Amino acid sequence: MESNNLPPIHMAGPWITELEIKTVEDAMRNGWYENPYWYCEELQRDFAAYHNRQHALMTPNCTSAIHLLLAALGIEAGDEVIVPECTWIATAAPISQLRAIPIFCDIQWDSWCLDPQSVERSITARTKAIIAVDLYGNMPQMDQLQEIADKHGVPLIEDAAEAVGSTLQGKKAGEFGIASVFSFHRTKTITTGEGGMLLLNDHRLLERYTILRDHGRHPGSATYLNEEVAYKYMPFNVQAAMGYAQFQRIDELVAKKQWILHSYKEKLADVPDIEFNIEPADVDNGAWITAMVPGASYGLDKHELMEQLAKVGVPSRPFFYPLSSLPAYLCAQEIYREKNPVAYDISSRGINLPGAMNLTEEQIDFVCDGVRKVLGTARGTKPTEGAAA
Repeated sequence: MESNNLPPIHMAGPWITELEIKTVEDAMRNGWYENPYWYCEELQRDFAAYHNRQHALMTPNCTSAIHLLLAALGIEAGDEVIVPECTWIATAAPISQLRAIPIFCDIQWDSWCLDPQSVERSITARTKAIIAVDLYGNMPQMDQLQEIADKHGVPLIEDAAEAVGSTLQGKKAGEFGIASVFSFHRTKTITTGEGGMLLLNDHRLLERYTILRDHGRHPGSATYLNEEVAYKYMPFNVQAAMGYAQFQRIDELVAKKQWILHSYKEKLADVPDIEFNIEPADVDNGAWITAMVPGASYGLDKHELMEQLAKVGVPSRPFFYPLSSLPAYLCAQEIYREKNPVAYDISSRGINLPGAMNLTEEQIDFVCDGVRKVLGTARGTKPTEGAAA
């Protein structure tokens, strides 16, 4: 590994200021007794309003938000729910936990998001929902996906876990579908360490979610009177206080993520045959993490690329694996390789570049120099000296 005089370069991590520290301290000192959920309620209200949604429910993490959502929609054993091949397993795991069947569909070449044509071909009489993922801050073709959902009478759900700050045709990520979910994991643009949020407009569904979130208890019911066996997905004040403070800085936090993406793009603009997070005219990409997909001309798969980058001191992570390729799902991979060729191809070459909130320009220069060196070696060309400076 090459050495440098820079501070350690991290893949992901938050930007914490005195505002977060003081707000969490206030929750620690005052967020009990009469005010046990004050910060939870404030964050829910403000987060919903920002995303033009009527209601929000905070959860311990985004996975539990998806689980809660699917359970409230009545997803059960044998039902099918469509998800994209390339996403974190949290999108699909709650489907399996409800003993339903995740149906993996292909992604599009440019956005890396759910392909509407693949969705249309995959719908059956057992399809009960479609989950579209805003991968790495990229936005799917929501209009087409909504048309398909409406045509077949199934709900469209937006997994916006990675897309705080993204917009599509002027609408914020989180405004699409019957409901949307967000993640506040320690790696996300806004963090509570762990945490999630469920957004929706339907008041009747809100009542159902609220009951299921707190051990099957209806708000206002007698103490310890449970109406059904349900889940314990309640948030807590200290967690929400950190998110509340971070939310006050949302524009600043999203701007830093976008600066990281644009810095990589600009500094590697003269490197041929590589793709980054898409930014078409109708999308403002919140850029949770910068993904880079080198073309097949380099002859490198993602593991080889990551290994070579590590040798020059550059950390990286793999593009999400196709879910059907994971040991967790034991799928007939050859069938899915044929069904979802774009997902398998993009995933085989793609990596994530460092995207921590404390990245400096000097660190990004170092990463870009490493990328340039490795890709130049793969092509048998000499890197341009100082091109990333």
